[in-house]
Amino acid sequence: MSRISQNPWPELPIAAWRDSYATLHLFTQIIGKIRLSRAPWLNHSWHVTLYVTARGLSTSPIPDGGCSFEIAFDFIDHVLRISTSEGEARQFALAGHSVASFYQAVMAALTELGIAITIDEMPNELPDPIRFSQDAKHASYDADAVSRFFQILVNADRVFKQFRTGFLGKASPVHFFWGSFDLAVTRFSGRRAPRHPGGVPHLSDAVACEAYSHEVSSAGFWPGSGAIDYPAFYSYAYPEPAGFRAAKVRPEAAFFSEPLGEFILPYDAMRNRADPDQALLDFLQSTYDAAADAAKWDRDALECAPGRPGVVRAI
Repeated sequence: MSRISQNPWPELPIAAWRDSYATLHLFTQIIGKIRLSRAPWLNHSWHVTLYVTARGLSTSPIPDGGCSFEIAFDFIDHVLRISTSEGEARQFALAGHSVASFYQAVMAALTELGIAITIDEMPNELPDPIRFSQDAKHASYDADAVSRFFQILVNADRVFKQFRTGFLGKASPVHFFWGSFDLAVTRFSGRRAPRHPGGVPHLSDAVACEAYSHEVSSAGFWPGSGAIDYPAFYSYAYPEPAGFRAAKVRPEAAFFSEPLGEFILPYDAMRNRADPDQALLDFLQSTYDAAADAAKWDRDALECAPGRPGVVRAI
């Protein structure tokens, strides 16, 4: 057992890996945009996301004519691996690359595999974007910090998936959005939502409006940025119902961030609890309760008991 796997919730102070975080964020945007360029549109942009694997993050299979290919970040060996359904593969080390050289290496590998791809080179949802092929500024890769980030993703994915089992209504997969660089899971009431106002930096208003076409309660984890400059779990409702932000949520370290319009549970406050998993489940459940109660969701029709391994859900 590796040193990192012995601690499911390791430290990840943002100051210690800020440059690597920024670089990795842009790496994931390049790979995510490759999936975006080929996958047919799925509601709420679910077709563009990455997924947590036993080794990192993956696109899942991407169509390429009668074949498919998959791109995976391996955060154990710290390589990017491109594999095809025809048995071919290419890989290269993640360390030692600027965003520009990473972009060039990815495109060269795809060309060698006979896969022709063109993507929009401008990053999304980030201030002062630089074209991928011209970005020599971001070039840091701290393997230890990335390993700790991956360990958090593995366990957040595990707890989020457990939380997801208690809902019968429409719910998203647990998936990683490369634009905002967060792992998320979303529940839907089934009702339409008012048109989203858009205005997300460097993101089409049409995409934002489609993403929030229906009423949601959404939660996730991200390493922090802006008003919350530390790793944290979050939960929000769209549209925000009256009384939501005043709700009492658990654990006591959780609070409502006025700048973000979301409930926040600082990651360090969660991981230092006697039972971190339960603290996170309490946050997910209590913030969902706040959204569903304030918006008067049909909870009897939408919810069920949490799932258990090997036990068929009682009807």
